[in-house]
Amino acid sequence: MNSHPSLPLIAEAREHRERQAIVEPTRHFTYGDLLSASQAVATALMAEWGALDQARVAYLVPPGFTHAAVQWGIWRAGGMAVPMAISHPARELAYVLDDADPLAVIAHPDVEDAIARLTVSRGVPMLSSGALLRTAPVDEWEEPLVEVDHRALMVYTSGTTGRPKGVVTTHANVEAQVRSLCEAWEWTVDDHILHVLPLHHVHGIVNALSCALWSGASCHILPEFDARRVWERLAAGGITLFMAVPTIYTRLITAWDEAGEEERDLWSASASQLRLMVSGSAALPVRTLKRWRQITGHTLLERYGMTEIGMALSNPLHGARVPGHVGRPLPGVEVRQVNEEGGVLESPRDPGELEVRGPSVFLEYWRRPDETAQAFHDGWFRTGDMAVVEKGEYRLLGRTSVDILKSGGYKVSALEVEELLREHPEVQDCAVVAIDDPEWGELVCAAVVAEAGAALDPHELRRWSKEQLAPYKVPRRVLVLDELPRNAMGKVTKPEVCEIFEAIEAGATLDSSGQRSSDRP
Repeated sequence: MNSHPSLPLIAEAREHRERQAIVEPTRHFTYGDLLSASQAVATALMAEWGALDQARVAYLVPPGFTHAAVQWGIWRAGGMAVPMAISHPARELAYVLDDADPLAVIAHPDVEDAIARLTVSRGVPMLSSGALLRTAPVDEWEEPLVEVDHRALMVYTSGTTGRPKGVVTTHANVEAQVRSLCEAWEWTVDDHILHVLPLHHVHGIVNALSCALWSGASCHILPEFDARRVWERLAAGGITLFMAVPTIYTRLITAWDEAGEEERDLWSASASQLRLMVSGSAALPVRTLKRWRQITGHTLLERYGMTEIGMALSNPLHGARVPGHVGRPLPGVEVRQVNEEGGVLESPRDPGELEVRGPSVFLEYWRRPDETAQAFHDGWFRTGDMAVVEKGEYRLLGRTSVDILKSGGYKVSALEVEELLREHPEVQDCAVVAIDDPEWGELVCAAVVAEAGAALDPHELRRWSKEQLAPYKVPRRVLVLDELPRNAMGKVTKPEVCEIFEAIEAGATLDSSGQRSSDRP
C-alpha cells in the first residue's frame, strides 16, 4: 500500500498499533484494529466511487469503535465526513440530508430503519457499516492524496438560535483544534478518557475522541449516558479524564445524592483520582461547580468554544480556575472584543463581542456564501457572544442575539440574571429570554424549574429578585415549568422558551411542560 503522509492523525496511529485505542463495555480495539477497519471502509467507498475528492458522506452510527472507523474511512478515501445524530427524529435527519446532499449515507444495522425511508425517497445510496467493515483488504490499495486544506468534516450547529448550519472544517482546522487542546491540557499516551458525549458535535468529536486518538491514549466509550453506569465505570478505576456538559454533571450529582453512603464514598474517592474534569457546551452554574467540588474535590475546568472555531478560551490546567469564567486564549488562538460598530475596545473590561482568529477557525458554512461572509470581520470570526475580562479572565455575558436583552434602554445579560435566580433555594434551573413589548422594547422573562418538592411561587421569586437585582434586570414575568426544552447537547433552546411565553400571551392553555394542552396525545 502506498500511503501519503497527508493525514497526521493516521500517521500518529501507526506509531501506536498495539495500544488500546477504543474500549467499549464488552470489548476493546487497538490502533491497529482502527487502521485496518478504516482502510476497509475506505476500500469499499473507493471501489464504488474512486477517490472521493471531498465528496460528502453522511453517517448514522452509534458512539463506539464502528463510528470512529467510519469517520476515518471517509477521510482516508478523500471524503468529507458528515456525522448525523442517532437521537434525532426523522424530520431533523431529513433536514441534514436535504442540506448536505451527500454522495451516500452509511448506517449502522441498529439504526438503519431510522434512515432507510429517507434515503430511498431522496435516491441517496445507503451502505451498511457492518458490510463496509467486512470488506476484504487490498494489498495494492493506494491511499489517495489528501491535502491539509481539503474539507474534512461538516458538523451542524445545534440550532439554538435558528436552523442548523453545516460548518465545514478542513483537515488543517481539525489538526489545529486538536493540537491546541493536547498542548493546553497535556494529553499523553497514558491517558484514559471516559466518553459519554454525542459524536455529532465538536465537544465529542474533537475535544474527547480526536484528542485521545491523536495522543495515543485510550477512549472508553459508553453507548449512552446513564449516571449510575458513569459512576460505576469511574469506580472501576483507570480513568484519567472526563468531559461533559453541565446537564450531565447535574444528573451525576443527583445520582450521587440518591446513592447509599458506601457507594458515595467509593464514587467520590474514584473521581478524585482523575487528573482532569472539564465542563463545556453551555454555561456551568456556579452552584453546580461548587457542589461537584464538594463531592469529588475537582474544580471543573470551564472552557469556551463553538462549532465554527473549536475551543478558543480555557481555564488553566494548572493554577486557579475562576468560577463563572472561561479563562484565557488557548495556544494558537487570538481573541479580541469589539463594540457594536465593530471597533476594537480600548479596555477589555468593557463588554464587547468576542472575535476569534487562528488556524482552528472553520472554512465556510455549507452552501451559504453570504452567511459565511457576514460571519467574518476583517479576517476575524464574529462569535456573536458578549464577554468582559476581569483580572485577565474572560466572563461570558451571553449571545448577542438571544442573551443580551434590551429593556427600557438598558442592556441586560440573561446569563447574569440566570446565575442569580439559581441561587434561590427553590430554583433548580432557569432560562431568561426577551419577549417583544411595545412599551419596553423587550421584557425580561424567566422560565424556571423548581427543586424537587418545592412549591415555587412566581410572585415570591420576583419579590426576592428585586432585593438582588437592579430594577431593569428583574424578570417581569416568571413561568414555572417541569423542564426546560433542550437539544442533544443539553443546551436550552431559547427560541422554544420564547414560544412558550408567546403562546401564553396569545391565550393558549399550556401544561406544566410548556406544551399546548391541545397538542397533548
